[in-house]
Amino acid sequence: MASVHVCPPLVAVASWPHVVPRAANACPLNSRYMGPLIERLKKRPDFLRVAATRKKWAAPGLILQVKSHPAVGDPARTDGFLRVGFTVSKKVGNAVHRNRAKRRLRALAAEILPTNAVAGFDLVIIGRRTTLTRPYPKLVGDLLKALRKMGITAPDTQPGAAPDTAQV
Repeated sequence: MASVHVCPPLVAVASWPHVVPRAANACPLNSRYMGPLIERLKKRPDFLRVAATRKKWAAPGLILQVKSHPAVGDPARTDGFLRVGFTVSKKVGNAVHRNRAKRRLRALAAEILPTNAVAGFDLVIIGRRTTLTRPYPKLVGDLLKALRKMGITAPDTQPGAAPDTAQV
């Protein structure tokens, strides 16, 4: 039986109504936590470094840019981790639409990347206009296809991979 970290509930004082909406953010395992092997790209130089490789795959619902981690000795290096950044341009719509698209992409990455991607890469997932209206199963297919085309799919999830036939 695995132990699960549970955040204690916050007790909000009646005179502090602003505390209640922030209660979800007080937990270290909030919605931004995407799994044991995934970190977030947040700095502009990281996004530019990934974009400079010009290695990308465009799908109807998203664009995936990929770069392997920086060389040893670089302070940005994180061995054994997959780092992911999300961005949506103003072409998609106003702030409400852009935030909705980023939420959909974060949920997609949290579901797909821990089990289907290999560590050692920086990924930037770019939202498109169709990210808002595309059905979620098709977005899943878009991301899986992009991972396969970029060659960073985990070996056991690649199509055509031989099933494990080890004798016990």
